[in-house]
Amino acid sequence: MPRIAGVNIPENKRIEIALTYIFGIGRARANEILNIAKIDPNTRANKLTAEQINQLKEIIEKNYKIEGDLKREIMFNIKRLKDIKAYRGIRHMKGLPTRGQRTKTNSRTRRGNKRVNVGSGRVVVSKK
Repeated sequence: MPRIAGVNIPENKRIEIALTYIFGIGRARANEILNIAKIDPNTRANKLTAEQINQLKEIIEKNYKIEGDLKREIMFNIKRLKDIKAYRGIRHMKGLPTRGQRTKTNSRTRRGNKRVNVGSGRVVVSKK
């Protein structure tokens, strides 16, 4: 199993798809990297030579922010929005959708699955 940027790349998949297992690399960026490295996107990951794997590692590490660095940057961006009390930061704090979606219905993923029925929460009156 080839290992690039601390991630095990699945060997039975095409390298174009296998590179997307790295956080921060999608299909477009994977194709861009393969064009720079002059590697055929249809090549299986287990068919790559050690030289090609090293070339991919070098290109990715030099040109792109991925995995831990990217996650850290995203986390700091959200923290900055919270610190300056921006609208989006407040939505992050409250655990609500940040991109303008409606919340009267939907947004169950962000708000949690709190389905309240008519009879739930009723206090049972004891008989004397």
